[in-house]
Amino acid sequence: MKFTSVFDIIGPVMIGPSSSHTAGAARIGRAARDLFGRKPKWAKIHLYGSFAETFKGHGTDVAIVGGLLDFDTFDERIKTSYEHAKNEGLEFEIIPETANKEHPNTARIVMGDEKGEMSVEGISIGGGKIEISEVNGFKLRLTGGMPAILVVHDDRAGCIANVANCLAMHHVNIGHMEVSRIERGQTALMVIEVDQNIDDRILQQISLIPNITKVSKINN
Repeated sequence: MKFTSVFDIIGPVMIGPSSSHTAGAARIGRAARDLFGRKPKWAKIHLYGSFAETFKGHGTDVAIVGGLLDFDTFDERIKTSYEHAKNEGLEFEIIPETANKEHPNTARIVMGDEKGEMSVEGISIGGGKIEISEVNGFKLRLTGGMPAILVVHDDRAGCIANVANCLAMHHVNIGHMEVSRIERGQTALMVIEVDQNIDDRILQQISLIPNITKVSKINN
């Protein structure tokens, strides 16, 4: 794992006790909310490995719930996120799992509302850093270190070029891009890391491109 500064090693300003089990968990929850595009009405939070074994003592559960409520890692409200969730109408279930995952600090959040639902899997890799490893069954590697756009689209010729052209028109530079699909000619997913936070108006333009079905973002 590569660290870019001493602050990556120390970890973020955060509510304790653990950078990996608390701050990382909060960031997974918040990234899941960003990808969903709004606060969900319900969430099923599946915890694996070390997360499942120590979540009560390390506050992993309250941190993920706090992230779903859009609380940052240093927000004191994380400690009472259960109460805030109840007040804001977020119903949730914490589900410790016994199955093994590739990484011991793994959480899978299945969330939704009357408009739809989404599944997001994330891992906490230490120092408050995370990776989003799966979205709705699509395998990916999204670090959260750069702003990113996720574009769900029909697997058709021209989709990738049209999205790239839209970003270029707004002078948005692409730092990294990957495309995955479950089956040829069906649904595909673009993951685009960019150099600056993306305005919602750009997302709206991308959503109007033919064969695009859903657009979401994670700001840095």
